[in-house]
Amino acid sequence: MKRRTVFLIFCVGLSIANDKTGSQSEYEAGNALFVNRQYTDALTHYHKAIELDPTNYQAIFRRATTYFTFGRTKPGLVDLDTVLEQKPDFAGARNQRANVLIKMGRLEDALADLRYLNSGSSASDEIQEKLESIEQLKNEKQILSQVPLGENCDVVEEMTTKLLESQPWDSSLYIQRAKCHQAENRLKTAIHDLKHASKLSSDNTEFLYEMSVMEYQVGDVRDSLSTIRECLKINPDHKTCYASYKSLRKIVKSLDLMKNSMEEQKWVDCLERGEKLLKSNVDDIAVKVNVYRLTCQCNREEGNIGEAIQQCNQVLEFDDSDVETLIQRAEAYMADEEYDLATTDYEKAMEFDSSNEAAKTGKDQAKRAKELVGKRDYYKILGVRRNANKREITKAYRKKAQKWHPDNFQDEKEKKKAEKKFIDIAAAKEVLSDDEKRRAFDNGQDPLDSENGRNGHGGGGGFHDFQGFNPFGRGGGGGSRSNFFFHF
Repeated sequence: MKRRTVFLIFCVGLSIANDKTGSQSEYEAGNALFVNRQYTDALTHYHKAIELDPTNYQAIFRRATTYFTFGRTKPGLVDLDTVLEQKPDFAGARNQRANVLIKMGRLEDALADLRYLNSGSSASDEIQEKLESIEQLKNEKQILSQVPLGENCDVVEEMTTKLLESQPWDSSLYIQRAKCHQAENRLKTAIHDLKHASKLSSDNTEFLYEMSVMEYQVGDVRDSLSTIRECLKINPDHKTCYASYKSLRKIVKSLDLMKNSMEEQKWVDCLERGEKLLKSNVDDIAVKVNVYRLTCQCNREEGNIGEAIQQCNQVLEFDDSDVETLIQRAEAYMADEEYDLATTDYEKAMEFDSSNEAAKTGKDQAKRAKELVGKRDYYKILGVRRNANKREITKAYRKKAQKWHPDNFQDEKEKKKAEKKFIDIAAAKEVLSDDEKRRAFDNGQDPLDSENGRNGHGGGGGFHDFQGFNPFGRGGGGGSRSNFFFHF
């Protein structure tokens, strides 16, 4: 019996020794990866090292450092606490914890660590300077705490901005600055600060609700819904957040249905859904703005240019930095041949988003369109947008060609007029359906100018001399209606 007990003790000791050896190997592997900035892989090895030997304080310390590299403050701080429980005189861990606590705004806790260091062998001028610096920070925060929320905002903004340089992980500073932004109706700036605060203090349902309200007030209903969801993740029984969630979800669902109609190019359906949503939220500015952002485009696509511009105007009165709406209004101006106004909107969109390709392209097109005033504009002839695709061009062409086919007219004067329009329609289709010719036209050149008779500007030619061209694919360019075949 005695021998067996000794054997078991030996086996346990051997197992512990093996674990410690394995832990050290994992720790060293993690260090090699950390040096090469392969932090994710390093973290995996530190996890294994600590699992094999929970007393390996060096591995725990290194894991804490890796957590901080990822910006994961809480687990990093827990690891440092564990290290200092095991080895209170580990100066590196205590100094690092003090630095983290300062960044979090926990100045009293940081002072405790630094005083511990200053009283032992780690005392230095650097530690003394930190102690003095923290005392100064404490005084400044004390002054700031005496300022009522939302008041003396110039002073508060200056002080919080300065304090955040040394305490970037202190959510209370972001919240106090956000209150001032809110008081001065700078809601987007306030939201920006509250988002920082929410990342640092993820269990505060009250300011999550407040942030959701502000997001709604600036018209960001999707962001508002997302923030309310975060509130409910923390507390599913939060009555105020749940009530807002139900309302927001219904609005966002209706807006999604409008977007679905737009993706399917069902413009009338989009407008009808928008009208229905507005009727159920008559006095809600946020709903109106979100609906008009969509119906602005739907009306333009449907050819209701005046209404499109009016709705874009209302959105931009609410938020003049809305880049997408500026571009939509510019396109409506283009359709209305208001090229200078379109250019102004494209330029303003680029001021807010210099990398926006749609604004850059639109500005160039507006410039070229203005140069074409008085000349043939093939887009205008077919009544399509300048970014219309080939399917839209073909559809518009067929509709126009059917309307202006010369055989539809008996009066000779009207027939001559129709012939000219028919030739222009066919020319527009030829240019806009050909990538190379369309590119030349978009660059300010008419690719048919050099083709005699093609555009009615050169050598004779009328409808029957249009090189036998049949825009519908069969039959001759002239002849009677009975010899002409339509394909729609």
